[in-house]
Amino acid sequence: MKLNREERIEEILACRDKACIENPGLIRAAVLIPLFKKNGEFHVLLTRRTDKVGTHKGQISFPGGKQDEGEALLSTALREAREEMGIAEKDVRILGELDDLCTFSSDFCISPFVGLIPYPYAFKINRHEIEEVIEVPLSVFLDETKFREELRSRNGEMVSVYFYQHGEHTIWGATARILRQLMDLVKQDEAQSQSRPGPIKGS
Repeated sequence: MKLNREERIEEILACRDKACIENPGLIRAAVLIPLFKKNGEFHVLLTRRTDKVGTHKGQISFPGGKQDEGEALLSTALREAREEMGIAEKDVRILGELDDLCTFSSDFCISPFVGLIPYPYAFKINRHEIEEVIEVPLSVFLDETKFREELRSRNGEMVSVYFYQHGEHTIWGATARILRQLMDLVKQDEAQSQSRPGPIKGS
């Protein structure tokens, strides 16, 4: 039986070992990557931050934030999604986790969680934090013409910075790196699926 994309993503994430970063000097944070189906196609929910927030002003990101003391990282991601977007925890089906990653410009270590939400949804936007809600088809991030990579100097070292372009929106930094990992996993799975032999007719 052929699995749908939602099931495939869940299986991809379940069948891999997450790469964890253990560094007590870093600030732990978590984000939720909300996926939803609209007009028969999967979309990614992103937000553009206001100029009123403390960090990453005006940048496009996922719902998320700093981990509270004693709080599990998944709870952090779900809490922030509720506080920023009004997404109730009961309405999120967690499909799995991606690798931890560190931000280049600050001392954050981010744990990304992929979750499925219903659509349409009655979002309750925190206007102090969120300037704009952006719905991007998953196909945009699978399209290599929408992606570019640049080398930039950070603390005396050259690092790769990822960018996705969707209309007037430039998605870059940690958000683009998270998306790139998820898209690489999806593409790898689809390539492997195409190379698998199909059922033998008449068997």
